[in-house]
Amino acid sequence: MACCRGEMKKHRIAALLITNRSDHFYLTGFNGEDSAALITARDVHVITDGRFDESAKQEAPWAKKWLRKETLIEEIGQVVARLRLRALFVQQEKLTVADHAALKRAVRTVRLQEAPPLAQQMRRLKSSSESRLLQKAIRIAEDAFVETIRGIRLGMTELELAARLEYEMKRRGATGLSFPTICAEGLNAALPHAEPGGRKVRPGSAILFDWGARWHGYCSDLTRVVFVGSIRPTLREVYRLVLEAQKRAIQAIRPGRRMCDVDAVARDYIAAAGFGKEFNHGLGHGLGLNVHEAPSLSWRSDEKLAAGMVVTVEPGVYLPGVGGVRIEDDVLVTKGGSRVLSRLDKRLESAVLRGIV
Repeated sequence: MACCRGEMKKHRIAALLITNRSDHFYLTGFNGEDSAALITARDVHVITDGRFDESAKQEAPWAKKWLRKETLIEEIGQVVARLRLRALFVQQEKLTVADHAALKRAVRTVRLQEAPPLAQQMRRLKSSSESRLLQKAIRIAEDAFVETIRGIRLGMTELELAARLEYEMKRRGATGLSFPTICAEGLNAALPHAEPGGRKVRPGSAILFDWGARWHGYCSDLTRVVFVGSIRPTLREVYRLVLEAQKRAIQAIRPGRRMCDVDAVARDYIAAAGFGKEFNHGLGHGLGLNVHEAPSLSWRSDEKLAAGMVVTVEPGVYLPGVGGVRIEDDVLVTKGGSRVLSRLDKRLESAVLRGIV
């Protein structure tokens, strides 16, 4: 909180309204839905409702608590009036046009101003404790995947495999999923964000898994492709290409390097092999309380990497009518370069599942 107040002082912000749930949790430790935090130079005010009375006491005992009986916007107006604020900085990206109009009516003569992304900027750099939480989320996801792969049988559907993987994550203590699990067999793997359906595992199936576990709010995000018994020559070539592109990109990660330059390392390598158009998304993204957050490791960003950032590195090649390969790991930017936080084997020989019946 001291860091946040330091940033507020730098930007001459006397009162900051936090309505982004992830930012709220990051700054206060409180995770109640449909709530807000109001931060001033002296106090932190948590505005919530009776459902989260005890949760607020336990998670943010040092904050002043306001239990609303009306709407959240109306209660914010009452708190602002009681504090006699003259100006209020708000997170515009988390307010609808209707909410902004209602808030303007609720605070009456108080001046509303757009807040710079202070919390989002702070969240880019992970502390050692945050890194440990991320690593725990990764270990849960990895162990669950290994167990799921052991249980693959012919005839299982994408939906069944996704459900088993999610069950194994929760059985290992995951406090939630980073996102709905992707399990794409065969032709479906040509869709980067395919939804699991009724396609079944068969001899020669190539199955793409994209999954992640939450651990105390923090997300993991991994992708692997496995092959049932054998690999089509085209996918064998693409797998080796994507794996080498990922290795090169990870080696290029270090503080001070531009995001777009790291993206180019993988993208140019894949394009030189003739598959440039088939790599149709950014190389990666920030990872933390949200599975997709700043920074953006893509051609669109000239922002520079900094020690403490955690990013995914996930090149992919997608071939309509054939299938697709994406390999994704979670990487911490260190002072001297980078450290891959995920440990799952990704060698081609380890991706081939033998003896599936």
